Amino acid sequence: MSVFMIFRSYFCSLLLKGVMLQFFSKYKLFARVLLGLSIVIVTIFYSILKPAEVLPVYQPSEVSAALVSQEIRHQKKYHTISNFSLTNQNGQTITQDTYKDKIYVADFFFTTCQTICPVMTGNMLELQNKLINNPQVLLLSHTVMPEVDSVAQLKKYATQKKVNPTKWNLVTGNKQEIYNLARKQYLVAKENPEDPLGLVHTENFVLIDTNKRIRGFYDGTQAQEMDRILHDIDVLQNQGKKSIFFGLINY
Repeated sequence: MSVFMIFRSYFCSLLLKGVMLQFFSKYKLFARVLLGLSIVIVTIFYSILKPAEVLPVYQPSEVSAALVSQEIRHQKKYHTISNFSLTNQNGQTITQDTYKDKIYVADFFFTTCQTICPVMTGNMLELQNKLINNPQVLLLSHTVMPEVDSVAQLKKYATQKKVNPTKWNLVTGNKQEIYNLARKQYLVAKENPEDPLGLVHTENFVLIDTNKRIRGFYDGTQAQEMDRILHDIDVLQNQGKKSIFFGLINY
């Protein structure tokens, strides 16, 4: 190749580069808007097409038999938390309506417990503080010793532990009702062989969705499990938003 041809090729490339730079300079704003719009569209389609994380719905037949009343251990579907009427630390009646259309975390404890209860209460307090600005999520702790944990005792305990009554109810009530809730509804307590209505509560925290279904069990004595609860709450809430989004698209 001659020097002239090399020079001509180099000159043409510079000219072409100059023309392209001039073109893109002229339409720089348009190109940026188009690029930004493309990124948004790709992100939306990725979000739509990406399989959504879904939490299981737990049934009595899937839970350890030791934690479930014998009469419902065979049940494989349609399990939900039934209606209840208990009294909280402020003397207010707490029913299923208190938690209507809410996600909530439930557990069982008693105020004089010196083993796992203080740790569980501390972890529930962490959930309270992290969810304080999320009005769609509440907490519910049932005493397994209502004969000891009166409203006054629960109030004292709540004050000591910095329980926020707008977020977290500590409840007492009829022992038979609490027994049934623990063994037939939340599926989290063992029978006390020395007492027909006695319960040996476990460290389980239970996640309940807005349809009153069990969506998760967690070790209430483990701090890292609180991160898992918060993640699963986020999954439940995002599922609701995504359902609305798809409903609008289908409409």
